[in-house]
Order: sequence, then C-alpha cells, then structure tokens
Amino acid sequence: MIAYGDHIQVFCGNSNPQFAETICKELGIPMGKSTVKTFSDGEVSVALEETVRGADVFLVQSTCKPVNDNLMELLVMIDACRRASAGRITAVIPYYGYARQDRKAKSRDPISAKLVANMITAAGADRVLTMDLHAAQIQGFFDIPVDHLLGNPTFVNYFLEKFPEEKYNHDEFVVVSPDVGSVSRARVFAGKVHMGLAIVDKRRQKANVCEVMNVIGDVRGKTCIIYDDMVDTAGSLCNAAAALVEVGGAKDVYACATHGVLSGPAYERIQNSVLKELVIHNTIPLPENMPCDKIKQLDVAPIFARAISHIHGGTSIADLF
Repeated sequence: MIAYGDHIQVFCGNSNPQFAETICKELGIPMGKSTVKTFSDGEVSVALEETVRGADVFLVQSTCKPVNDNLMELLVMIDACRRASAGRITAVIPYYGYARQDRKAKSRDPISAKLVANMITAAGADRVLTMDLHAAQIQGFFDIPVDHLLGNPTFVNYFLEKFPEEKYNHDEFVVVSPDVGSVSRARVFAGKVHMGLAIVDKRRQKANVCEVMNVIGDVRGKTCIIYDDMVDTAGSLCNAAAALVEVGGAKDVYACATHGVLSGPAYERIQNSVLKELVIHNTIPLPENMPCDKIKQLDVAPIFARAISHIHGGTSIADLF
C-alpha cells in the first residue's frame, strides 16, 4: 500500500529557485508555497504555507555556496515536512556539497560526505535524488534509496550537435580525462561521442593547487574535449588545457563538467586560458553578471522533472538514460 498521496508537491530553498521553477513547469504543477529566510543572528526559518499531509513532497536544494547555509535550509525544510505529516519526502540535491570529502586522505581526516548523508537521513528524508556525485560510492553512505542521475547524455547531445559526424571526422577529436581518477567517466563519454581517449597526468601538491605533468595519448593537431564532474577553482582544468596545447600539441580545447562550482579565481582563469568553451549544467546557478564569456550552461531541470515523475509513479528511472 502506498503511504503517500496521489499528488506531487515541490518546494525549494534559496540555493537555486529558478531550477525548481523549471521542474514545476515541466511537471505542470505550481511551486509549493513556503518561506525560507534567515533571522538576523543567522538562524534558518522555514514556514510551509500549504498543507503537505500525506503528499509526495520533493525538496529542491543544491548544497552549493554558501554551502553550510544551504545545507541547513535543506535539513530544516525536511524536518518541517516530516512534522507536518508529509507522506514521503525526497531531497532533490542537484549538486551534493562535501562530496569530495568522501574518504580519509590522511590520518584524522573526517569523512564529511558520510556525515552529511547521516544528517539528511536523520532529519527525515525518505530518499535522495541527485546528479553526478563526485564519487559514485557516496550512494552507499545513505541508508535510504538514492537515485543517481547522469549528466553525460546532455553533453553527448550538445557536442554531437556542435560537431556532427556528417561534417567532422571524429578521429580528429579526443576526449580527455583531467586526471587518472576520472578515466572511467571520460571513457564512457568518449564511447558515446565516438571519439578517442587521452589522459592528463598531474601531481597535486596541496588542496586547490596542482601541477600538470604529462599527456598520455595522441592529441597532436586534434580538438580536445576535457570531461569532468566539476570545476571548482579551475586550476586543474586550465593547467590541463595548457598542457594539451603546449605539451601535446592539441589544436583546440573545449571542456565540459556537470557542476560549475567556480570559486575563487575560477572565472579569471577560464577567461585567460586556452579554452575555447566550458560547458556546464545549471545544478549550481551562475551569477547574474558573469565575468566570463567562455562559459555556456545547459539546463538539466527537465531531466530531474522526468525523474520525479518516475519516482512518484514507481517506475524505473533507468529509462531516462
């Protein structure tokens, strides 16, 4: 017996309201009425302005910058819905913050990705919907169901339309993994766009600083597409692009990544780099006056809307891919 009602209700916090509005538009439903604000001392206040009793509730909130504020908003929203007797609560987290802290890299390190998973579960979420976790095994940090969406189909469609095989010889294109750890996802992407594969070998000296060492694979005279799950300060990305041109002899370099964290000097680095274009998804909103004209954002809210429809209907989301 289904324990939740036959209708969907979608609410959002302050991290990415436009994303949530697009989801509602795709589903053909109005956005749930709520107020999420912060008191003068920094405490989060959530007020649900319509009943959720017995409803199938989806809370849309990326835990992007300001990470801790957005995470706390999500936890308080979950608690508010649980105490209001929602039938089922799904935390829709397009970008899952703290995902890079998924293991002990050295002694006495916390595993913050697991801690955040525990907090979301303890708050009362019944399931999680997210996209392109930094490490797929983070799904196992949760003791509730996790639906993990993939962003590569959107990039596949974009680059096949930009460089159709009828006009371009894909033997002259190479998908590049920016490090050894991203080879698996880059290999899958390369197979779908029918291109070769190369790897940039790098040595990371300390957090957010890396040194590009070598290019593994033939990229000379070819167009390269760097594929990764996220771009943060863009140091790794821009160094990899420079290595492809200066060391490997690549003709042009494009890049795509699901999550555009883009913190610190990221915009300046990208603008001044050899990159022709960086394509990202809208899991994290861009600033209104974006100081970089090389960045293009693709909308994945319709994918989340279809996933929500499948979850509510009890059907597999594997059909989406």
